[in-house]
Amino acid sequence: MSIDDLFTEARYKKIGESMHRMIADLYPICRSITGDGVRETLRMVGERIPLETFEVPTGTQVFDWTVPKEWNIRDAWVKTRRGERVIDFQDSNLHVLNYSVPIRKTVSVDELKARLSTIPERPDWVPYRTSYYKEDWGFCASHNTVEDLTEDEYEVCIDSTLKDGHLTYGELYLRGETTNEILLSTHVCHPSMCNDNLSGVSLATMLAEAMGTVTHRYSYRFLFVPGTIGAITWLARNEAQASRIQHGLVLTGVGDRGPITYKRSRTGCAEIDRAVALVLKASDEAHRVIDFHPYGYDERQFCSPGFNLPVGRFTRTPYGEYPEYHTSADNLDFVTSEALGDSFQKVLRIFQVLEHNRVYTNTNPKCEPQLGKRGLYGEFPEDQLAMLWVLNQSDGEHSLLDIAERSGLEFERIARMADRLLGSELLTAQ
Repeated sequence: MSIDDLFTEARYKKIGESMHRMIADLYPICRSITGDGVRETLRMVGERIPLETFEVPTGTQVFDWTVPKEWNIRDAWVKTRRGERVIDFQDSNLHVLNYSVPIRKTVSVDELKARLSTIPERPDWVPYRTSYYKEDWGFCASHNTVEDLTEDEYEVCIDSTLKDGHLTYGELYLRGETTNEILLSTHVCHPSMCNDNLSGVSLATMLAEAMGTVTHRYSYRFLFVPGTIGAITWLARNEAQASRIQHGLVLTGVGDRGPITYKRSRTGCAEIDRAVALVLKASDEAHRVIDFHPYGYDERQFCSPGFNLPVGRFTRTPYGEYPEYHTSADNLDFVTSEALGDSFQKVLRIFQVLEHNRVYTNTNPKCEPQLGKRGLYGEFPEDQLAMLWVLNQSDGEHSLLDIAERSGLEFERIARMADRLLGSELLTAQ
């Protein structure tokens, strides 16, 4: 079976629903850049795909960074004198400053409020905050909850550990006809937030499942890594083979109702940049293509000047452009199966372009060949025009992507007509 066999509307609907169910299963887990939450997440992903996990010890030097101590948490709360939990980790794992050191003591209400993060303009929402690289402790709560703190003192407890351990990441490699690779990377460090980034985790998982059922020219590498430090660690451990990556996407925020936004690679004109732009344009749906900038997700690690890999970022509404970002409102109602299925379909279309994009040489380059005697006149005028474009531009230098961009015709039609011409021995593949 080829990648072309994966495109059916019923499949997208089913995939989107399956992705939403997977997000619901992963949603309760308290994840961070290290710890058992990451391991449990990767274990559950591994029930769907043959994922290999790697453990990198605390203190390992990875370029200018060091793998941090491992953080785990069992419970946390703020109690009144009567023992009532007014802030409770068991209600939401966002209630704790992620990576908080262990603490148990009684504090004044003023000291407590100094360690509380809220969103005053969204008084019912709980923010997500972290302190990965500075030892600290704190809580997050709705602004309404903080407004109701009227007692003089509160008992606080964070039952956590921060000690030497490991950073854990997952990887799946699907060997293709060549060792040239397409990289898909997604971050697994965020706790209970669905769009950022359980949507990316579910998309990468479903894409890996799908590509595992078809033949493909490229090899595919799927990474499930903690944000920033995970990508840096993988690059430090795989520097020698990173040059095999010919195309790449960082997948994040792919489940909200907004249109697709694609962020170009550092060069801005890599084949992946052009392929994504072509697919989005052909969809005839609202979308954005934005230039690279050195802030965001792990594309900035893959695109750092020492690697300069052709890796872009595929998302829907970018981070910071929707109020639910990094809050408790990024929940199961915020992501939709329709948006998830659409993201799956569009990334598959990008794969399809990359898989079929080749350079051909016209074997009959002096004037147009007679197509009629070869039975190549088709029913559709667009097919004939596509054949003429392919024949004219196939000089051993122009790829099918080049031809699709210049002609304004759909890449799928260009590729299909190239296959017909190849079968009639009017083309040879480079």
